[in-house]
Amino acid sequence: MTTPAQWVSGARPRTLPAAVVPVVIGVAVAVDVSRDGETAVATSIFVVNGLLALVVSLALQVAVNYANDYSDGVRGTDERRSGPLRLVASGAATASAVKRAAMSAFVAAGVAGLVLAARTSWWLIPLGLVCMIAGWTYTGGPRPYGYAGFGEVFVFVFFGLIATAGTTYVIVQQVSRLSVVSGGVAGFLATALLVVNNIRDITTDRESGKRTLAVRLGARRARLLYVLCYFCTSVAVVIAALDVPLALIGLVGLLAALPAIATVRSATSAGELIRALGMTARVQLVVGALYALGIIVR
Repeated sequence: MTTPAQWVSGARPRTLPAAVVPVVIGVAVAVDVSRDGETAVATSIFVVNGLLALVVSLALQVAVNYANDYSDGVRGTDERRSGPLRLVASGAATASAVKRAAMSAFVAAGVAGLVLAARTSWWLIPLGLVCMIAGWTYTGGPRPYGYAGFGEVFVFVFFGLIATAGTTYVIVQQVSRLSVVSGGVAGFLATALLVVNNIRDITTDRESGKRTLAVRLGARRARLLYVLCYFCTSVAVVIAALDVPLALIGLVGLLAALPAIATVRSATSAGELIRALGMTARVQLVVGALYALGIIVR
């Protein structure tokens, strides 16, 4: 019998900031857009549509995490991997149970997405389907693109650009330049989370044939990529500040990335990189919150 604590651990809660931050930023951009009298938005739309967007994002993140657990588990990729509990590989849950959990999370995202589509635009339905297919085929299916080194692209696009600009759209029915640039901020922060996770698993992924970008680059260059993610985040914040100067507050949050960068660059054990994963998640929350605050207070 799988315990509730094991199911929670299998959902990989340290990755959930990747789902929360783009929604928070997207709502902040919607606040900025709604200051224009021509696009004034009722508070109820902010609350209901914003919460629905958060449910979609969180459900997709959990679905992807369980789907990865299932797909990697049945392939044998997770048998020697360090890090958070793998339900299938550890035997804590059967493969079929984890697959059902993933499908249930996808259904939850789909239901919330359907409500959002009914409230805004039916064009959200095909977009949602693309998101779910991409989430499953990340490590599932006959040719998972996560095994070919394209995982970072998936994270940047879906948990950066689409999640952020999509949240703004479902509230104000617009996709502005600021929402796209802000999607870049969220996307680079989320990508850093995946990069440090994949750095930790370079050895076991290489042995199991999982050619992540970290495996392809090697440990040294993958660590430089981690630093580059934060550099690109700062560039995106500066670009956003051309429209909203107080967005620069987000750069203050990037100071929290310095200990994480130092840990990733000097780490010699999986334990240190697991700790760096938690630090990276906190950086994402801090930068995202400060950046959103800067946009809101303007």
